[in-house]
Amino acid sequence: MKQPLNSELILHEQSRIIEMAWEDRTTFEAIEIQYGLDESALMKFMQSVLKPSSYRLWRKRVKVRSSKHQQLRVAKITRAFCSTQYKICR
Repeated sequence: MKQPLNSELILHEQSRIIEMAWEDRTTFEAIEIQYGLDESALMKFMQSVLKPSSYRLWRKRVKVRSSKHQQLRVAKITRAFCSTQYKICR
């Protein structure tokens, strides 16, 4: 199920994809499963929505992160987000 690039993604989906792409623990495979964007489609999407300098910074960052690829991940990483993330404060 391939999703079209940013033209048909609604704003909150675009925001969530960008957030997931910047997160160190979220793999490219997880983004593909959830939004249908493989790594090359994600790169095109990020290039279209980020400023050129932000895109270069993101590419530089993800190139050195083995945690962005499921097969290269260290076995001790068992979840895609920090244990305190998505907690509701009361």
